[in-house]
Amino acid sequence: MIRHAGLRALQGLLVLLVSSFAIYMLLGLMPGDPVDLMASGNPNMTPADVERLRALYGVDRPLLDRYGEWLSGLLHGDLGYSRMFAKPVLETIGPYLANTAALMLAAFALALALGLPLGLLAAARRGGKLDAAINAFAFVSAAIPTFWLGLLLIMVFSVVLGWLPASALPPPGAGGFWVHAQALILPVATLALVETGEYARHMRAAASEALAQDWIRTARAKGASELRVVLGHALRNALVPVATVAALGFGGLFSGALVTETIFAYPGMGKLIYDAVMASDFNLALACLLMAATLVIAANFAADVVYALLDPRVGASRAGGAP
Repeated sequence: MIRHAGLRALQGLLVLLVSSFAIYMLLGLMPGDPVDLMASGNPNMTPADVERLRALYGVDRPLLDRYGEWLSGLLHGDLGYSRMFAKPVLETIGPYLANTAALMLAAFALALALGLPLGLLAAARRGGKLDAAINAFAFVSAAIPTFWLGLLLIMVFSVVLGWLPASALPPPGAGGFWVHAQALILPVATLALVETGEYARHMRAAASEALAQDWIRTARAKGASELRVVLGHALRNALVPVATVAALGFGGLFSGALVTETIFAYPGMGKLIYDAVMASDFNLALACLLMAATLVIAANFAADVVYALLDPRVGASRAGGAP
């Protein structure tokens, strides 16, 4: 188990290194740079000033040299300076990262809490009316665009009913815990409902396959109750393939958060990436995109660890042991 986790962590670091190189090159090849924006906004800037600023920002050097310098700074905990916020990137990202973490974790937990039991219930009642209803909800949930669902929830619960605020997170110092919790309900519900249907569909498929196995029929023949058969025997085996979907879904929440954060004016990482790219704040955009890649890699690493915990044969085979 430890060897398996170590190998997967090493692979994740290598993937992260390649991702950082690709992201840096793509951003570096984008038309325009911070100096061009400064020159376009200041007609009094002379060509000599432009060249001096290019040398100061290092944009006059080859991309590979700039990447090597940036990577060296990263290893020393220095992600550069944000031109848009006029302060170090690490200081800029902190509050936005905390906001996105709260949003994503709450949405992920809610989606799992709804999707997995619904999928398990549909598998236990396969072919019935309840199964058909859950399947219909799952397909509709997976097909709804995030932006449309967010606008619909705002229209119903904020404009028509007036129960919840349309804009997430009040200004710092305004209101208490309940005020902030109310502001999170709609964006969390938007992200969670979109993911719930996918988790329910995959859980139903995995649980249906597990319930069709011979050892399930043997358990029933021995007199085990249906609840014990489903929860005690089928659930653990069904969770193995669902772990992959959950890990990918957690990483996918980051991209969904971009739309949700924009709709609800939520100060999170998704909106920060959009603003940084539009403002050509390369240091900030690079750090944010790298964190997004880190999140996806970490989610896949967590899925591999869960595999090994749910089925020790997975860890043994991947680590080079006996299958």
